[in-house]
Amino acid sequence: MEPETFPEELADALVGVQRLIRRRLRRQTPDPRLRGAEVELLRLVVVRPGVGISDAARELGLAANSVSTLVNRLAGAGYLIRETDPSDRRAARLLPTPAAEARLRDWRRRRAELVRRHVARLDEPDRRALQAAVPALRRLTDTLHEEAEES
Repeated sequence: MEPETFPEELADALVGVQRLIRRRLRRQTPDPRLRGAEVELLRLVVVRPGVGISDAARELGLAANSVSTLVNRLAGAGYLIRETDPSDRRAARLLPTPAAEARLRDWRRRRAELVRRHVARLDEPDRRALQAAVPALRRLTDTLHEEAEES
């Protein structure tokens, strides 16, 4: 791999893995089908219960009105509770429902099993290389996230 093509090849590989994982898991996922942004919002609300819409929008890199639309859909599906923020009656706090937490737990379990099966099919040097790459990929995620916050 040439140094000048490495960033593009890395990005293509990461997108390809993510897309294939999503497609494989989607087949076994119960309705309603959730789009990527909806899942990301659910993940955020599970990790940070009580997060506000504007904070969620900033964290996800979306417009507040887009997050409001996602919240309406997820609340209608029984995955989010929107309650009034006691410190600012104009703002809403988002809370996950037990159904949302169960759905995300199941999805994580199935994702881990899928990746585990396919990593096991690789030879030992490839498994070690992937394991060694995880800390660097996390740092790459952090730098991308930091840049998004600066914009």
